[in-house]
Amino acid sequence: MRLGFGARLALSFGLLWAVLWGIGVGLGWLAVDRGLQGYLARQLLLDAARVARFYRQGETGQVAATGGTEITLYDYQGEPILPPDPLYPVPPEVVRTAPKAPVLYRGRGFLAAYADAGVGVIAVAQGTGFVAALATGTARVLFGLFWVGLLLGGAAVLLVSRRASAPLAAAAEEVGRRGWDDLRPIPYRGPDDELARIVHRFNALLVELAEARRRERDFLNEVAHELFTPMSVLLAEVERGDCRSARQSARHLVRLAEDLLALARGASARDLELHITDLGAIARRVAGEFPGVAVAAPPGPVEVLGDPDRLAQLVRNLVHNAVRAAGPEGVTVAVAAEGGRARLWVRDRGPGIPAELLPRLFERYAKGRGGRLGLGLAIAKQIVEAHGGEIRVRSQPGETVFEVELPGLEEE
Repeated sequence: MRLGFGARLALSFGLLWAVLWGIGVGLGWLAVDRGLQGYLARQLLLDAARVARFYRQGETGQVAATGGTEITLYDYQGEPILPPDPLYPVPPEVVRTAPKAPVLYRGRGFLAAYADAGVGVIAVAQGTGFVAALATGTARVLFGLFWVGLLLGGAAVLLVSRRASAPLAAAAEEVGRRGWDDLRPIPYRGPDDELARIVHRFNALLVELAEARRRERDFLNEVAHELFTPMSVLLAEVERGDCRSARQSARHLVRLAEDLLALARGASARDLELHITDLGAIARRVAGEFPGVAVAAPPGPVEVLGDPDRLAQLVRNLVHNAVRAAGPEGVTVAVAAEGGRARLWVRDRGPGIPAELLPRLFERYAKGRGGRLGLGLAIAKQIVEAHGGEIRVRSQPGETVFEVELPGLEEE
């Protein structure tokens, strides 16, 4: 049989209660027994001293036994004189060692205090049966209180635990009613304690799982978006019968798929097919895929040692984002060679990038305007870093500039 949280807590309390009360009953019985016996011993010592003094002073007529106390006079050999057959006898070997000051003797079922009275040894004794009876009675009372306390305490703990765990139980029922695709946070109405932290952490995991699902969905949408443009270009080239261009577009699609797979796996593809490449020619060719985009490049080549397909993909991603923000007429691609470095700028006259997005613009799942993901920019950054370069962005309302800096042939 499975017990609930409240029942388990009440059972644990009951076990602890039983142990503590068992210890308490034992200590209570011991305390009563020792306390009464100690009190009795003190009284007997006082009585023995008083009776011995009376005997030494010849005032034996003032001695009388009361309250169950027995007074016995022994000779110095340890034989009882008066009464000759005492109810609580002290052994002769004990009597023969009696000092003038009272000494306590514990017999079977009685206590006795004895002392040298000058005419013999006087012993004042009393039975201890009433002490044991009183201690046992006290233990019985405590044992009865134990059961009453156990039942009442167990019921109280059960009620309190059920009340305390009610918010967690409600949360558990809510989880049981949910389907696998319902990742909304679990409502919790209770105090901010350990149980609340469990529910809050579970809700945090649900939020992370929902975010992961959203990223997966957005990633698939972004893959479709990234593949759409080159596939459209490939289709147009096939329809024109331009086999050479079609082969180049097909290779580009293969490389793009490899990049997307690398991003999906969290890895960076670093295998480049390096050639001496004119960055200006690549910029002009890619800009031609977006009618209306202006190109500013020097008449001579701006050469870098790089992978032409990857660099074309880099420029295409930057231009495509700019066209999406400002339209083709608002985009300019510029190429220059400065200080032995090759530089590429993609400017647009769009509304600008929000300041809070700039620090994470090149992350895989950074959202831009319209809720789209910056997957293309993540690929662009990967390509630039694979070529040993740097990519930067600055933006304000009316102008956004992506700047790419690559090592020139002189640096290589």
